[in-house]
Amino acid sequence: MSSLVQQSTSPRQQIRQQIRQARRALSKDEQHTASQQLLSQFKQLPYVSSAQHIALYLANDGEIDTLPLIQWLWQQQKSVYLPILHPFSQGHLLFLHYTAQTRMTTNKYKIKEPVLDVRLVKPVPVLDIIFTPLVAFDKTGQRLGMGGGYYDRTLSSWHSHKTGPRPIGLAHDCQQVNSLPHEAWDVPLPNIITPSGLLNW
Repeated sequence: MSSLVQQSTSPRQQIRQQIRQARRALSKDEQHTASQQLLSQFKQLPYVSSAQHIALYLANDGEIDTLPLIQWLWQQQKSVYLPILHPFSQGHLLFLHYTAQTRMTTNKYKIKEPVLDVRLVKPVPVLDIIFTPLVAFDKTGQRLGMGGGYYDRTLSSWHSHKTGPRPIGLAHDCQQVNSLPHEAWDVPLPNIITPSGLLNW
């Protein structure tokens, strides 16, 4: 049984390794240009203009920089939320209101997140959009994450009933692959924004 599991996960792990290497190889200039192009695409998204409560994340491991998006949302008087690892429910996320004054800490994955303050927690069903990180995506909107399943669990109501916040992926163009192996619990995305455009499914 273990060999079967290993065989089934091996292609996903290979894709993760290849795409993470590709995005980490981007130069600072390439990263800066990509983030500015992403912001231009982001501003045109009708889902953003009609939303008030928007979850994002801070870039890590070569991910496209989201700070320009966050700062623009603040200028538009939108409320921004960041994920933190749930302190009691393993494998789940909480989303906390995020401002320029938010106290930050570093989680077990070496990712910055807000210091837990229950007064700042926003229940997931009340969010309008959750912008999700991803390692790779394909031409059908399938998303490959880091393997922890955090966002798949967060977006389970969208996956099963199309209820709750709309999930939208953010990625470099180099993160697209032709086809991803996927499991029943994987949540495909209805939209992904890259520096070159908006993809819809």
